[in-house]
Amino acid sequence: MKSYASEDLIVAFSGGVDSSLLLKLACEAVKETGKKIYGIFLQTMLHPVREAEEARRVAGEMGAVFCVLKIDELEGAGIADNPLDRCYRCKRHLFREIQKEAEKLGVLRILEGTNEDDLHVYRPGIRAVRELGIISPLADAKVTKEEVRLMADEYGISVSQKPSTPCLATRFPYGTHISYEEMRKVEEGEAYLRNLGLYNVRLRVHGSIARIETDLKDLRMVMERRDMLVEYLKKLGYTYVTLDLEGFRSGSMDVERVVTD
Repeated sequence: MKSYASEDLIVAFSGGVDSSLLLKLACEAVKETGKKIYGIFLQTMLHPVREAEEARRVAGEMGAVFCVLKIDELEGAGIADNPLDRCYRCKRHLFREIQKEAEKLGVLRILEGTNEDDLHVYRPGIRAVRELGIISPLADAKVTKEEVRLMADEYGISVSQKPSTPCLATRFPYGTHISYEEMRKVEEGEAYLRNLGLYNVRLRVHGSIARIETDLKDLRMVMERRDMLVEYLKKLGYTYVTLDLEGFRSGSMDVERVVTD
């Protein structure tokens, strides 16, 4: 980070724990050089709207220059029908937009928060990151997700224990047409579930079926509040409401894809 800090840098900043730690490390490194750190937040159609303000707050705590790029990747990246290579197409489109902004700012290096654990699961977007020459310091240093959280705690980063919030397209099976309306329903449903005290939670959608994934320790809580959950999710427009007995699994929609590959 000290070597990178000899010039202005851009950090692709989502407001999650990985990119927050990376932004913090970059801001600490430039204290000696006086260079600027730009935290570029992508306000997209595939991420919860509420994320932007929290990201702005965290970037402000660190002293980074916070920038927002508004992007409609459904059309721009050609992923409205949720193709199998959605993540690759989307990442490539998003980082090309960041590169355009970097050219305007005169910044040569762009950093992003892939960690060591991400390299060992299905993450097709990493190929796009590599192709475009984006730097992944955490992965390069073999820093795991657990270590990211520990370091974030040590630095006093306010989102150190924030659960991962991947794009809303991951809630739908591949080949499913994704609409803005359906994504906002998922966002609203998950917000309701989190407000009940659930930590990791996903609302996976299979047509008219809403499938709830949450940590195994919280399955009992869901069942205890079954009536209110069913009522709320049916008001959002789902005909059937189910609870996945396997519990929360990151990337559970990728299971068939991984087996096929």
